[in-house]
Amino acid sequence: MEALTVRLSGLDSYVDGAIRIIAFYDTLMRRRVDLPGLARASAGLAECVAGVQLHGAGRVIRVSPDGRHASTPPSPASTTAPITLDEEEIGRVWLERPGPPNALDEVLLDRLAIATAAAVERYGPARTTMADPALVELAISPDSDEAARARALRLLGFAADLPVRVVAVRARLPLDQLGSLVCPARPVKAASLADVGVILATTVDAARLPADVHAGIGAAESPDRSWQQARTALRFATPRRPVVHHDDLGALALLAQVSKDALRDNADVAAIARIAGNPEDLETLDTYCATGSLRRAADLLHLHHSSVARRLEQITRVLGIELTDPTSLLRARLALTAWHLLDD
Repeated sequence: MEALTVRLSGLDSYVDGAIRIIAFYDTLMRRRVDLPGLARASAGLAECVAGVQLHGAGRVIRVSPDGRHASTPPSPASTTAPITLDEEEIGRVWLERPGPPNALDEVLLDRLAIATAAAVERYGPARTTMADPALVELAISPDSDEAARARALRLLGFAADLPVRVVAVRARLPLDQLGSLVCPARPVKAASLADVGVILATTVDAARLPADVHAGIGAAESPDRSWQQARTALRFATPRRPVVHHDDLGALALLAQVSKDALRDNADVAAIARIAGNPEDLETLDTYCATGSLRRAADLLHLHHSSVARRLEQITRVLGIELTDPTSLLRARLALTAWHLLDD
């Protein structure tokens, strides 16, 4: 195409060059050039290898200045830019220029990224993770009828014959990154509803979640039931057990049905609340309840077992429960779990 007669090396000034680059990509977008065409045009314009990568699709295109697929091993990118669509980073573009970057390389990549996002959206489907919260809410709401739920799932990209699992999360990491982690093979969609992140996926690999993410994972194939289970499981997530599968809760899930007022009024839960004023005591009790062993708790706390024993004696006086007795230890575990539910 005649636009390829433009070369960065032939552009005189920065302003004139930037204007001509913008016009160059406007022409490509008007002609609805596809991704390989954009990469070829960019490599010819920059006179070096140009690359395009889409994260979700796992697609990588590298083109040399002669318009052919770059067969040489990838060189370190001299300049890169993210491709964003619907405020989500879906990939990146880059140049592999030997030596220092050209002054106009950033302008070129910025326009290439915009053109690539437009092409992905046009020739899609765009494999973004973030979704319309209204569609996600319609898919998981127990008040939705089956026809509305099926339509919402179809619009979100889920096939009718596939089960959809729901994950409820609280995390600092962006939801699109979490979605890509738990279900790298796709399809996966995510949205924030109130104070909780929602991830819908056909499969969930919980082992890929970072350690600081609190998550509850529903087990049901129906999205509305799976969402309810995921919300319940999230309430049981703690720093010691950050990811909770609803199926693993068993009878403990019944505690989530008890009102918070009833939990607060329980004498054992109230005693746990008093202990919680001392973080060291609370950590000691939590660790001992989790292990049931003085020496194992001491190992995890990096303390001498005699130090842990002294702490447990003090905790026993506050609780009024003999922690060495198996039945009383179970009672303490239940009280500690109920106290955690108050923090939800």
